[in-house]
Amino acid sequence: MKGLHHVEIWVAEVEEAAPSWGWLLSALGFECIAEWPQGQTWDAGGAYLTLTTSPNLSSPDHDRRRPGVNHLAFWGSSRAEVDATMSDASAHGWRALYQERYPHAGGPDHYAGWLENTAGFKVEVVADGS
Repeated sequence: MKGLHHVEIWVAEVEEAAPSWGWLLSALGFECIAEWPQGQTWDAGGAYLTLTTSPNLSSPDHDRRRPGVNHLAFWGSSRAEVDATMSDASAHGWRALYQERYPHAGGPDHYAGWLENTAGFKVEVVADGS
């Protein structure tokens, strides 16, 4: 097995989710390779992420604390780039989590930041070498 092929994230309204996710994915080096009325696909050199509004949603609310995926972790490149992403995030619909322990909330040898958007999706941005 070679690793992760893709991740599909179902969002309540892609029009509402796209600005915050698009900013973050672009900042992390993803490129938007496809757009349609109910979604977008972002590529990262092989593995890709799709944001989509499905007609089969059982609820419009996301709760990362329920069974399922808690968060996605992305490589953020250098520590300076992780810092820049964390610094700019609030202007793009994300709020910092665990700020009192940043950048070592994951332990003394792990340099990362955690963000949550207004829909409750959580991401981790990890520096190379962490």
